[in-house]
Amino acid sequence: MSSEIRPFEIDVPQEELDDLQRRLTEARWPDDLVEDWSRGVPVAYLQELVSYWRDGYDWRAAEAELNEHDQFLTEIDGQTIHFLHVRSSHENALPLLLLHGYPGSIVDFRRLIGPLTDGDRGDAFHLVIPSLPGYGFSTPLGDRGWETKRSARAMAELMRRLGYERYGIHGFDIGAGVAGELGGIDSSHVLAVHVTTDPGALALLGLPLPEAPEGSSEADELERLREYQTEGVGYLRLQSTRPQTLAYSLTDSPVGQLAWIVEKFKEWTNPAAELPEQAVDRDELLTNVSIYWFTRSGASAAQFIYEAAHAEADWGSESTTPTGFAVFNTLPVVRRTLDADQNAAHWSDFREGGHFPAMEEPALLTDDLRTFFRGYRA
Repeated sequence: MSSEIRPFEIDVPQEELDDLQRRLTEARWPDDLVEDWSRGVPVAYLQELVSYWRDGYDWRAAEAELNEHDQFLTEIDGQTIHFLHVRSSHENALPLLLLHGYPGSIVDFRRLIGPLTDGDRGDAFHLVIPSLPGYGFSTPLGDRGWETKRSARAMAELMRRLGYERYGIHGFDIGAGVAGELGGIDSSHVLAVHVTTDPGALALLGLPLPEAPEGSSEADELERLREYQTEGVGYLRLQSTRPQTLAYSLTDSPVGQLAWIVEKFKEWTNPAAELPEQAVDRDELLTNVSIYWFTRSGASAAQFIYEAAHAEADWGSESTTPTGFAVFNTLPVVRRTLDADQNAAHWSDFREGGHFPAMEEPALLTDDLRTFFRGYRA
């Protein structure tokens, strides 16, 4: 197996851009039976967003911005792994592996790169930001079996190839599951793990929800989470059972791929935002969707979720590596469920943000990462 690490630059062929324009222009639209989001993404909203994607959004500008950072490809366990490697000007900065979730990509962490690498000497990081196997430019999938544990082994090998003897990890969503596995697999090298979550994760993981304490105001929030356990997990059940059937729509229709992702940004970002672009930058959202479209990774990301659902171990198996949590759009039930004995190495609660804090609240997440990892620097 070759351990070569070779430079990479994003360069989507012009014919791919032209094809996207054509497909967006010629899209067929369903009838709009309801005007709100109760049955999914409303037609009128998506038509306006598609119009902007076609006529207002600039992929080449986004591509150039991503290419400002050093990117590489390497082969690990038969799989192409793409990653950004952004070193701080401070030579003794702490190496930090940033792991995205679903439906995310390297774009999730764009706003963290400058603050984390250019911080004060005592808070600076060298950043490694991979596309998980089957996501983004870590495609196509080499074979079956790529789930959290196998991905964790690949990330351990990546950090070894880069020469990092000791490093920290941050992840969210699937990235948090990979981070948890990695903390156990490579505990002799992983200093600590930091993950973010939100109340919706309790519903998505299918965890039993407790009753609201007597006299508390949590009853309505818990009822909404219970409703989401049945109404909000259709995407997960489909990808966990029939990813290949879904793959045709996500690969052939950019409008379908856009709707599939933008619904999650509506449902999972801070509920104070009425529309996804009120929670995250619209161009960043479309850059993320564009990466899924150009790399055809909507299909392989669904396969990843299928593999994770059918793996022997549950996502995020226990690890003795110190683990810190940052909860966004927080509710007290999250800690009562995930850290009932309050044994976590670190716990932060934020009313702001939601499932995508690196995009929604990058300053809060940056500060929390600095605070947590101060205790694990040499």
